[in-house]
Amino acid sequence: MSSEKTKILLVDDEPDILEFISYNLNKEGFEVFTSNNGRDAIKIAVKEKPELIILDVMMPDLDGIETCRVIRETAELKDVLIAFLTARNEDYSQIAGFDAGADDYINKPIKPRVLISRVKALLRRSGKTSGSEDLLQINGFTIDRERYLILKENEQINLPKKEFELIALLASKPGKVFTREDILKSVWGDDVVVGDRTIDVHIRKLREKLGDNYIRTIKGVGYKFEF
Repeated sequence: MSSEKTKILLVDDEPDILEFISYNLNKEGFEVFTSNNGRDAIKIAVKEKPELIILDVMMPDLDGIETCRVIRETAELKDVLIAFLTARNEDYSQIAGFDAGADDYINKPIKPRVLISRVKALLRRSGKTSGSEDLLQINGFTIDRERYLILKENEQINLPKKEFELIALLASKPGKVFTREDILKSVWGDDVVVGDRTIDVHIRKLREKLGDNYIRTIKGVGYKFEF
């Protein structure tokens, strides 16, 4: 494991939440910066370049949605991951968060272990935890996790985000059978409810774009990437 810690910026106007979540993230080996308002958070983010920013929605002056928009418009921060951690769980609030550029939306209250799991999954899915895994080259494919780019024999293939994450997961361990549960957890996360049909549709679309010879169905279990 790299000695360089993954940086996380935590933004919330409630001191108790900052202290509690910071303690648990630090305990897991993350380097944590905190802010109690959006304006200071943007300054800290520009200076420290965190891999992940966890934002509350309801904050005075500059709320989380506006803070997220400013971050997404800041050139130095365009690739940072942003997750909302908020007690507001209405559909319109979540839609506003994703429209502003968020990568995840986590509802309070949440148990520390579950939050840590979500944070690690988000970092892992986005290739932020290990630079050596950003580029996968196998069986005529180059999969660039950092740029969400796939090359098949030097020809670029454009994929929607979930299809990209699915093929990147399967190709990360060629020959390994990923169960449907593995795929759902890694690609969609624990809090998103999707059925087996969703996975099947994404696999079918990948086969149409990449060819039929790369993803094998293991009946009653899941899928694996052939090499």
